[in-house]
Amino acid sequence: MSSIIEIIAKELNISIASVSRALNDRPGVGEGLRTRILEKAHELHYSPNAIARGLATSKTFALGFFVHEKPGLLVQNDPFYSQIMRGAEQAVATSDYHLTYATITDEILNNPKHFRFTRQKRIDGMILAGPDISPAFVLAMTRLDIPVVLVDNHLDHLKAHSINSDDEGGAYQAARHLIDLHHQKIGILSGPTQWPSNRRRVQGYRRALDEAGLPKPTIYADLTSIESGYEAFEKLIAQSPDITAICAVNDSMAIGAIRAARAHGLQIPTNLSVVGFDDIEWAIHNDPPLTTVNIPKQQLGAEAARRLLALLEDPSLAPTDLTISVRLIERASTVTLQI
Repeated sequence: MSSIIEIIAKELNISIASVSRALNDRPGVGEGLRTRILEKAHELHYSPNAIARGLATSKTFALGFFVHEKPGLLVQNDPFYSQIMRGAEQAVATSDYHLTYATITDEILNNPKHFRFTRQKRIDGMILAGPDISPAFVLAMTRLDIPVVLVDNHLDHLKAHSINSDDEGGAYQAARHLIDLHHQKIGILSGPTQWPSNRRRVQGYRRALDEAGLPKPTIYADLTSIESGYEAFEKLIAQSPDITAICAVNDSMAIGAIRAARAHGLQIPTNLSVVGFDDIEWAIHNDPPLTTVNIPKQQLGAEAARRLLALLEDPSLAPTDLTISVRLIERASTVTLQI
C-alpha cells in the first residue's frame, strides 16, 4: 500500500524527496512547488503524525526548558522564569514539537554527562534559562549534537545563541530616575558577580552614578532572593547609614530590602526610595507597589523558542545574542527627596 507521500509524488510527477521536504517544512523546494504539494496534501486530508515522524527520523519532537534548581521553588511557580517558559510554550505550540521543563541540580551542573535528558536522548534541543547555569555546563551541552539557546545568560568567550534583556540600559534608567528625584546617596544591592545579568545591571547603575559624580556603595550577595535582599540591606545600612535610595538587581532583593528597612524603622518611600528589576507579579502587589524595570518575559521565551526551532531546521545558523528592550515602571516605592 502506497504512503501518502508516494501518492502525492506520483500525482504531481515529482520526487518523493521533494514531497517529504515540503511536508516537513524543509528547505530545497521552490515556493511554487511547495504550494502545489501542500494543496495536494490538504486535498488528500493529510495530517503529519509527529510520533511516526519521530520513529522515522530518530527524533523525539520534545524540547527542554531548564533552570537551575532553587530550594523550595518549582520552575512553573517561579515568578520570573515561569513567564519566560509560558512565552516559549506558546511559540512551540505552533510547531510539531512540545516543551518539557525541569530543574537542574547542583550535582548535574557539576556532572553534565549524567544529565538524563541528553544521556537518554529525550530531547531534540534545549533552552537553558538563568545566569546561574554555569559556563562549564553550557559548554558541555553545546558540544552535544543538539541545539542550545540561552535565556538570561551570556558567555563572554564562547559563541552561543542567547536571548537577553537590556539589563545595563534598564539599570541606567532606574538609577537616573533616582538621581532625577534628587537622591545623591544611593546604594546598590547585587547578586553574584559571576552572573552576567547581575554584572550588566550593576554596570548600568554604576554608570549613572559615575556620570552624576556620586558614590556607589555596592553589596554583593550569593543569591538574589528576598532573604538575601534583607541581609544585603543590613550590610549596606551598616556601611552607609545615610543612604536615601536603593537600586536592587531584581525585585526579590528589593522587596527584601524594604522589609529590612522597615525593621529599622524606615518608611518607604518617605525615608528610603527603592527600585527593583524584572517587574515580577509580586512587584505591583508589594506594599508599597515597587518601582521597577519591566522585562517582557514572555517575549524572551518566545524569541528563545523561535531561535531553537530555527536551529532545528538549520543547525549551521551563526550564533547570535539578541537583546530585548526594557522600560522603567514608576510606582509608589520612589519619591522626590525632600531637602
